[in-house]
Amino acid sequence: MAQSRAAHAAKEECGPARLDKMLTGWRAARRLARYQRMMARRKPAKGRKPSKGYQRARRQAARAHAKVARQRQDSARKWAKRVVRDHDAIAVEDFTPRFLAKSTMARKAADAAIGATKRALVEMGRKHGRDVRLVRPAFTTMDCGWCGARAKHRLPLSERTYTCTACGVSRPRDKNSAFVVLVRAGLAPAGVEGIRPCAPPGRTAA
Repeated sequence: MAQSRAAHAAKEECGPARLDKMLTGWRAARRLARYQRMMARRKPAKGRKPSKGYQRARRQAARAHAKVARQRQDSARKWAKRVVRDHDAIAVEDFTPRFLAKSTMARKAADAAIGATKRALVEMGRKHGRDVRLVRPAFTTMDCGWCGARAKHRLPLSERTYTCTACGVSRPRDKNSAFVVLVRAGLAPAGVEGIRPCAPPGRTAA
């Protein structure tokens, strides 16, 4: 059955925040690439004074960099506030951005400002009295969230379903990793789907 745009928006507002829906990194990257191409075309020869066009392109690139940084921080704070508003206890992997920067997810990690997002989540949770727990990220995609057994080989990114060879349980890869994180944090995995009900109209988060 078709769903109205208003109903879909209300459903999205009530559900958990999607950080990837709040990103504008691809627009900023395209704009920044344009300014960098302008700088490359106008780059002065060695020993020569930069032209006004080169200096203007360099200022525009610097402004674009600063705007991207502000947008990422703003998205991180907004996402963290929505997550904290909807959950009483939160478990998050304590990974380092430098590790992701060397992986195939480097662009997405940069757009999501992983380090700033994690800090914003911890600070917002502390501010609103939520229980935020950092979890060791090693083997969260290889361990079984049901029995705790560990797979012998790493799953390729193309494989989106985790099947445990020990207990036979099969579930989506991301959901299994979420169960593993919750178990390591000492939280109840049964609450992985649970969020707070929507606030009444006119009421906003504290």
